[in-house]
Amino acid sequence: MFDFIILLAVSFVLKRNIKIYRVLLGAFFGTLTLLILFIRMNSIELFIFKFIVSIFMILITFNYKNIRYTLKNIYYLYLTSIILGGFLYFINLQISTSHAGVLFVTNDIRLNVVISIILSIIMLYSYINHIKNLKINNNKYYKINIEFFDKTKYNINAFLDTGNKLVDPYKRRPIILVKDSIINENLKKKIIFVPYYTASGEGILKCINISKLYIDGILCKRKCLVGLTDNIKLDGIDCILNERLLEG
Repeated sequence: MFDFIILLAVSFVLKRNIKIYRVLLGAFFGTLTLLILFIRMNSIELFIFKFIVSIFMILITFNYKNIRYTLKNIYYLYLTSIILGGFLYFINLQISTSHAGVLFVTNDIRLNVVISIILSIIMLYSYINHIKNLKINNNKYYKINIEFFDKTKYNINAFLDTGNKLVDPYKRRPIILVKDSIINENLKKKIIFVPYYTASGEGILKCINISKLYIDGILCKRKCLVGLTDNIKLDGIDCILNERLLEG
């Protein structure tokens, strides 16, 4: 059952279009590790045996297309196993009173197995969603360098928010939003007030002209403004980029 859950998780994470019966066959082959209970092996032999079994589990489940495809499947098999194993070890410590063989057990080993399987499914489902979100969001993080006309420079972390399409109504310059608290007071003496209009309302935004903007080391050729705000809630992020700056 645990081999089945792990192989299924690998299939979902890597988006492999695999028939469920192949996952079942791979998991069934994984039960051959039970044979080591009747064979004397040292630690090296045991490791080699388990590794060979895992390779065949992957080949049975996902077939062989090329070496890169297979190695990636094996890597995620072990990564998922480690994550699940650590989680189950923690859960077993919380719900168990004694240790018997592979499982930490309560008075009823069946209860322990049922709880572990249910929690494994929940945990791996959360893990898969987390990985997907990371893949999506990682493409939206940037390192930016802002240079003002007085030569003051800021190197900060930025996040691309597709909802930020702010432009000043005078020269149509895109506006990037920066935390007010990180800008020194001398720069704030050069503030200009820019009206803005969005779907959620309208208002006045404090902005500062900048000399240059580098996004991941590349000079942005479009003129833009820095808008000051205290509404950036993302951890480790001090700037919200404007989507218009990355167009083209």
